[in-house]
Amino acid sequence: MTESKTARGTIEAVLPRALYRVRLDGGEEITASVSNKARQVTVKLLPGDGVTVEISPYDPTRGRIRERQT
Repeated sequence: MTESKTARGTIEAVLPRALYRVRLDGGEEITASVSNKARQVTVKLLPGDGVTVEISPYDPTRGRIRERQT
């Protein structure tokens, strides 16, 4: 099984269908959804929030938000 890469970033915009545009610390921009575990604890995400993102090994422009940074 392929391993996912984890990175830190900042939410740039809230998109339709529960998607977010995230700018990673390296400068790349990806589209990310919220992981099931983050949804269970009702994480509220707004532009400017710092997040940890798990990047898909198959499509490096897609990811999953794992947690919000405090």
